[in-house]
Amino acid sequence: MTRTRTSLLAALALVAAASGTALTTTPATAAPAAVPCTVDYTVQNQWDTGFTAAVTVINNTAAKSSWSVKWSYAGNQQVTSGWNARISQSGSSVTAASESYNGGLATGGSVSFGFNASYSGSNALPTAFTLDGVTCNVDDGTGGGGGSGGGTGGGRVGNPYAGAKVYVNPEWSAKAAAEPGGSRVSNQPTGVWLDRIAAINGVNGGMGLRDHLDAALAQKGSGQEVVQLVVYDLPGRDCSALASNGELGPTEIDKYRTQFIDPIAAILADPKYASLRIVTAIEIDSLPNLVTNTGSRATATDMCNTMLANGNYVKGVGYALAKLGAIPNVYNYLDAGHHGWLGWDDNFAASANMFKQAATSEGATVGDVQGFITNTANFSALKEDNFTVDDSVNGTSVRQSTWVDWNRYADELSFAQAFRSELVSVGFDSGIGMLIDTSRNGWGGTARPTGPGPRTSVDTYVDGGRYDRRIHVGNWCNQAGAGLGERPQADPAPGIDAYVWMKPPGESDGSSTAIANNEGKGFDRMCDPTYTGNARNNYHMSGALPDAPLAGHWFSAQFQQLMRNAYPPLS
Repeated sequence: MTRTRTSLLAALALVAAASGTALTTTPATAAPAAVPCTVDYTVQNQWDTGFTAAVTVINNTAAKSSWSVKWSYAGNQQVTSGWNARISQSGSSVTAASESYNGGLATGGSVSFGFNASYSGSNALPTAFTLDGVTCNVDDGTGGGGGSGGGTGGGRVGNPYAGAKVYVNPEWSAKAAAEPGGSRVSNQPTGVWLDRIAAINGVNGGMGLRDHLDAALAQKGSGQEVVQLVVYDLPGRDCSALASNGELGPTEIDKYRTQFIDPIAAILADPKYASLRIVTAIEIDSLPNLVTNTGSRATATDMCNTMLANGNYVKGVGYALAKLGAIPNVYNYLDAGHHGWLGWDDNFAASANMFKQAATSEGATVGDVQGFITNTANFSALKEDNFTVDDSVNGTSVRQSTWVDWNRYADELSFAQAFRSELVSVGFDSGIGMLIDTSRNGWGGTARPTGPGPRTSVDTYVDGGRYDRRIHVGNWCNQAGAGLGERPQADPAPGIDAYVWMKPPGESDGSSTAIANNEGKGFDRMCDPTYTGNARNNYHMSGALPDAPLAGHWFSAQFQQLMRNAYPPLS
């Protein structure tokens, strides 16, 4: 594979590497003062007969309600499919026009789209782009404010992952590489979890936040670099799962603000780190719990009802969004559960409205949210190919199967794309993108079905064909049989900013038995392989692996299983 990129600025000349497989330009920081628009064109993957490209456009002129970007190829490149834009081609000329959902392009705003294309011979990069007929990347002589391609100080880009490397955590990488066969994935980027106040400065001699940011600068070089942070320490954290309980009590909202969020924001705002694209995954599992585990529901808990009543989840998330969203190179992604949690009618729209409530509290606005992340630290299959919720067997809908249980979504990709539309409908920006955590949802190996199950009944059809081999979709702790999923990548599908490994593979979800600790982590029976379940998994076995350590601690047996069952398989 080849990864190439251009930010064409000030009529810069392209420089071609040998055989046309790598093309670069003078760094984007050479931008002149008045540039009506900039285009960042990145070849993310390239092979003998084709390539995948990502394009980010920044508009420095008047706001637009629709847009059209045009360029021409010097060779025989032919676009075959695209996403986030309506792409057409006539000869060598290509036009990418806005979709109905992303036509709005504010002054200083950006939009991203991508496509696949075929070629033969060389794959020279385009040398000129226009936005609505105006040439981009060239000083128009007006003296107006310009911007620099690729997000190097000119405001946020539409998709922070487009055209960027992603930070490889050296601590996780070393643990992965120390495992037999681990070097096959130890160079993959993973999230850095700030799951307690002490993590900001480093725990037990480990790397703190500044250490990670400094290491990211070293990895960055002259290109773009994304750093992925999980911000995770709400008061009364994870009110429905003891394994991931936190250090702060349900009323300690002021401590959360002043001792957790404020210090993180102060570090991220340091000008030293202004060239990094900092992605924050905000408070995993918090807001969905307020929708599904409160009130008179069978799944309700006293702690979740407490957190709903005192409002500290909403206040904490709003404060984090406002504080971090004020930093120009920070991209906030709110956690949005997963399809096996929020995919039912009772939860879907209610959750979107709950997120809107949090995103407009404590001084936050929807503009502080760049997107949402689903399936964080979970196991839901990315795409179920062997059945859909629209199928029926002998007149019975797949939605009536025990596994689907009237859910409207069978997998994470369809859920994330649909939920994105729901979020836009309640007031979030039409340019928001979704992240999907694919760190443990590959479900490969010998147990992976190759086709649908027998059509004897709707259950045999679904159970025989589903990739997700969990006992129940509500099982979440150290699941037996799981494998590594799709490798991290930008712009993989319409509406999806990236597939990410936000949960570092090999880190436990929780201990199989009670373990005394000073980390605020409890023992949840869903991590006990002998547990026969509760209302949240309809009283099924937990499906958890035995002998697991505390949440966040290295779990070698799980890491080996994840590599063994990886899909796509590891070479």
